[in-house]
Amino acid sequence: MVERDEFLKEVLAFAHLKTSVQPLVGRASVVDGDTIEIRGERVRINGIDAPESAQVCKDAKGANYRCGSVAAAALAEYLVRSSPTRCEFVDRDRYGRFIGNCRRADGKDIAEWLARNGYALDWPRYNNGVYASHQETAKAKRIGVWSGKFQTPWDWRAEQRGETAEPAIVHVPEEPATTTPSYGLVSSSCRIKGNIAANGDRIYHIPDQKFYAKTKVTASKGERWFCSEVDARQAGWRPARQ
Repeated sequence: MVERDEFLKEVLAFAHLKTSVQPLVGRASVVDGDTIEIRGERVRINGIDAPESAQVCKDAKGANYRCGSVAAAALAEYLVRSSPTRCEFVDRDRYGRFIGNCRRADGKDIAEWLARNGYALDWPRYNNGVYASHQETAKAKRIGVWSGKFQTPWDWRAEQRGETAEPAIVHVPEEPATTTPSYGLVSSSCRIKGNIAANGDRIYHIPDQKFYAKTKVTASKGERWFCSEVDARQAGWRPARQ
């Protein structure tokens, strides 16, 4: 009886935690095609799955391209058009990330837009096919990943872990694509440092600025490199004053 009471207390406490988490509202910076950051909190957009940053797809002509990087860039451009972003809490994933239903300031469903434009896939394992019809729209128009061949993100991740996955539509080639990703990956050609200050401000430094050499990029803190100032601004960073 005591064990049952303790179990019920834990269930009620968890239910209270889920209902008491406040929505996140603020300017969103893009981590990847289905993950954003608002006020220092990582948010996994609920119901969809976008290609991973390192994932390679094939376009309509059969050429390799970084579909994960393309999805991230498209998401950044979409969010900057109507800010702030609002995410309602759904759950937390195994990594502790906030899973949320996210909308722009104009009320448009971000996951729906990603699925409808072929930048992400409906994820029926977690949403019971909520965005399946929007995915079919992208598929019919042959836009986004549907313009060529690709491997589902969940199968791609399983393959990278060495697990058994469903047969891939196209395997990631051994040689990386020549396109340089703009978000989150360190590259010798991406020289702009995206730093997060102690007060939470996101500031980017370009070569030859006063504090460029002293500025370090720590990925675990959400800091990253950018290939252009346009990329940095779209992701929510501002330029350093000196």
